[in-house]
Amino acid sequence: MKKKATVLNCPINLYNADEALEEVRCALNEKRNFHIITINPEMIMNAQKNKDFFHIVNNSDMNIIDSVGVKIALKLKGINQNQIRGVDFARLLVKEAAQKNLKIAFIGAKEEVIKKTCENFLKQYPSLNIVYSRNGYFNNDEEIIEEIKQKTPDIVLVGLGSPRQEEFITKLKTQLQGAAMVGIGGAFDVFSGLIKEAPKIYQKLGLEWLYRTILQPERFKRIFPVLPLFLMKCIISNIAKKG
Repeated sequence: MKKKATVLNCPINLYNADEALEEVRCALNEKRNFHIITINPEMIMNAQKNKDFFHIVNNSDMNIIDSVGVKIALKLKGINQNQIRGVDFARLLVKEAAQKNLKIAFIGAKEEVIKKTCENFLKQYPSLNIVYSRNGYFNNDEEIIEEIKQKTPDIVLVGLGSPRQEEFITKLKTQLQGAAMVGIGGAFDVFSGLIKEAPKIYQKLGLEWLYRTILQPERFKRIFPVLPLFLMKCIISNIAKKG
């Protein structure tokens, strides 16, 4: 296991995408459940005030950087670490499922979005074994978890938004055996084609959040003031530790 760093007492795994994928492979080979969090400043800030969510973040199996904000926070500690976008890591898991004949499940988004996601991935990977797909509009978690359990998926992608998706995975983890589970936020919107993916230049500069905010102005209230407060809190924390 490669070393970790912490940001505001939340653990971050210092992996590149290949290393992260290898950790998932090892868990699947050993039939271990494996919860991956694609972590961002909103999650870390939520963990500061929500003890239950803090516990989830600190007890996941791998937290990978899905945000330039967390990348900057690590930079303030003298750690250079590239982000692994959740949408990209989810694609790697879908490709892995297709190549290794693994069973995969998709949970989240609107019904038409999840259907289109399945269609698009099956066009790309005709052999992909999608054993379960379900929109994210439900509150009967136990019934849904039982349905998923019956399908025995190897990989589960959950797009319910945070912290809902992490809370759902925490419940699901107690019922499955040897499954990799990851919360992917709004990635199904991208996979379905409903939302255009940020141009490469935005991705390269770590400004995908800005592109998404331009397309969806309602996201502005969610991002601000969280991002500047997060960075300020990180700066203060680093100064306090050095002092």
